[in-house]
Amino acid sequence: MLVKILGAIDFLAGLILLFGTGLLGLKLPFAVLLIFGVILLVKSLFGLLKDFASWIDFSSGLVLILSAFFTMPFFISVIFAVLIIQKAIFSFF
Repeated sequence: MLVKILGAIDFLAGLILLFGTGLLGLKLPFAVLLIFGVILLVKSLFGLLKDFASWIDFSSGLVLILSAFFTMPFFISVIFAVLIIQKAIFSFF
């Protein structure tokens, strides 16, 4: 059950990365980007950065936090969005 909840958080963060900072360029509130970025950073520390999935969470969290302050390039947001959405989909199976 916990894996599915964490997968849902990954999926929401991936959608925020994909549509909020990537494809559509929607202006999301500063707090949403920071909250999801911090959640991903904390979630990555659960794995102690020992596996690739933790590194995906860590780097996606950094991209979300940086996108709150700076305009991130399109391809970086899309690459990390695809990685984290793929990770979320596999957590549901």
